[in-house]
Amino acid sequence: MRKEDEKYRNYLQILQEELIPAMGCTEPIAIAYAAAKAKELLGEIPISVVIEASGNIVKNVKSVVVPNTGGLKGIEAAAAAGIVAGRPELSLEVISGITQAEQEKIKKYLENTAIKVMPLNSDCVLDIQVCLRNGDEYAKVRISETHTNITHMEKNGEILLEKRIPGAVFADTNSDRAAMNVWDIWDFAETVDMDDVRNIISRQIDYNMEISRTGLAGNYGANVGRVLATTYGHNDVVLRAKAAAAAGSDARMSGCELPVIINSGSGNQGITVSVPVVVYAEELGVGEEKMYRALVLSNLLAIHQKTRIGRLSAYCGAVSAGAAAGAAIAYLHGGSYNEIIHTLVNALAIVSGIICDGAKPSCAAKIAAAVDAGILGYHMYQEGQQFYGGDGIISKGVEATLENIGRLGKDGMRGTDEEIIRIMTGT
Repeated sequence: MRKEDEKYRNYLQILQEELIPAMGCTEPIAIAYAAAKAKELLGEIPISVVIEASGNIVKNVKSVVVPNTGGLKGIEAAAAAGIVAGRPELSLEVISGITQAEQEKIKKYLENTAIKVMPLNSDCVLDIQVCLRNGDEYAKVRISETHTNITHMEKNGEILLEKRIPGAVFADTNSDRAAMNVWDIWDFAETVDMDDVRNIISRQIDYNMEISRTGLAGNYGANVGRVLATTYGHNDVVLRAKAAAAAGSDARMSGCELPVIINSGSGNQGITVSVPVVVYAEELGVGEEKMYRALVLSNLLAIHQKTRIGRLSAYCGAVSAGAAAGAAIAYLHGGSYNEIIHTLVNALAIVSGIICDGAKPSCAAKIAAAVDAGILGYHMYQEGQQFYGGDGIISKGVEATLENIGRLGKDGMRGTDEEIIRIMTGT
């Protein structure tokens, strides 16, 4: 793919839009961002707060620790952190600068302030509306479709911003996601000028490997990464890749204050597409350029899958990311386009049944399973084994299979998603 081609510029734009830093699980951070923006509009600390949220937001915020809050969980904690100490100009790092003194203020604010959480009836699976009041003064902010896409701002009856919600998965982007395909992704990864992606990819490596190391060394959540590492040892690269990826999620889901570079709006997916690939690159000694190209491939393959599925779904995003990582690992082994597509399809055939029941410690175990499936998918093809069109949800041709996965995740599992939310909320 030539640098002057429109396709080239499009794929580069996608990476620039997607591979951005975020502290903590992106759903509570989106709430904190909306609350911080509303407080900025109001101009003072509110005495009452109403948060309306779609079911998938409730699902992904309920059980995850909000970083920089001293271990607090939930929608109320995320909103309070944004109101008391958020800096909206930092976007998904809105609460990254909270001090110990501000943590105490957040706890006191929660104790003394009426914060009401209500369901938001919306066709958008990612939808948040925050209304802050002080007497007759109020400010309202709404975020829809993507985690920082503000679609409505209002103060004291005056509409300051009103954006149509287009129903697109990536509503606030400038790139063309519909034009993506696996062949072009492969071509771009093979030909991209390293100077165009070096800063983006190196930051992902630095951030995501750091939180992985922190997870392995610390005590976070269910310690899935440490269990894998200590039970099975460090000699096998497959186990090290799984443990390293899981450990990053262990830390992130349990309030670690380190940022990660996300993929498709998710830190867990950002960790999954990158950390196992780095572990394998180091094991194989392939050199920096090969590793960077593999990471470009892994990131774009995951984004391509999620474009069809959507940001949030009952379909676990780690599955898409793990399959993409497996394809990148095939590439590191010298695999061609054929190895890439068969690895991807094999992996998806294995673990596409994993559900998303919110962000919480068990995400790390699901990541380990998805990474394992990605690696198994590659080794199957190396041994002359594969799943064929007609085997369940697999169709002939990689794009046809990805279309099936998109239908399954976006449409087929909609009822599953609703039932999961009812189970989690006791309704």
